[in-house]
Amino acid sequence: MPTGARKVYSFKSAGMTNIDIKSQSAITGHNPPIGIKTPIQFASSEGLFAMHYDALNNIKDNLKNLLLTNHGERLGLYDFGANIRPLIFDLGKADFDSIAISRINKALSKYMPFIEPLTFETFNNGLVEQDLAEVKIRITYNIPRLNVVEQGIEIILQAGG
Repeated sequence: MPTGARKVYSFKSAGMTNIDIKSQSAITGHNPPIGIKTPIQFASSEGLFAMHYDALNNIKDNLKNLLLTNHGERLGLYDFGANIRPLIFDLGKADFDSIAISRINKALSKYMPFIEPLTFETFNNGLVEQDLAEVKIRITYNIPRLNVVEQGIEIILQAGG
């Protein structure tokens, strides 16, 4: 029986060393992937699915998914998402914007606190087709840790009546 302090390491926590990452990027020509692009697409050559290789595009994709997800749609995380689609039926009411801003702020502060929201705009396109209303929401934001300023994202919400 050995005496003294004993250390136990898990192989799952080892990850890749800096040398492994550099050799992989030398072979493939770019850095290792950060996240899966959505909507999911099959990759042409590198792996099974198309991936993001740059942090800004990955964050923008994740933000879009956060804004378009309603509570209860994400398995295991009931409160994930901004939950703004149910508000589309309250579009004519005066407090639609303030409730939507509040829900977006709450979702961002919990799931993406590194994003600093700046502005919120809504564009009402009226009826697109018979009995189908469409609203565009545009949000501008900063990502201070990446020195990214005034990025914008637009989402489209549709409601049938």
